[in-house]
Amino acid sequence: MIVTCVYVHVKTDSIEKFIEATTTNHLESVKEKGNLRFDLIRQADDKNRFMIYEAYESEEAAAAHKNTPHYLLWRDTVKDLMAEPILVN
Repeated sequence: MIVTCVYVHVKTDSIEKFIEATTTNHLESVKEKGNLRFDLIRQADDKNRFMIYEAYESEEAAAAHKNTPHYLLWRDTVKDLMAEPILVN
């Protein structure tokens, strides 16, 4: 299993747009072959911070996600909504 945690700090005026775009990405990502889990988590003490938790069966499945139309749309939609660069672990 391959797990990726994506830490996101969203601009205050962009939160709703970020949630909408990420929800759309989530709904398609969970349909992907090899996807085990895809969650959007909001930090309790800072409503501008989120974590996206992605779990895939293999490196190949995780890499394939980065080439899907829904991921590419999400990436392009949220790039200007960030208060700082995304951190990926």
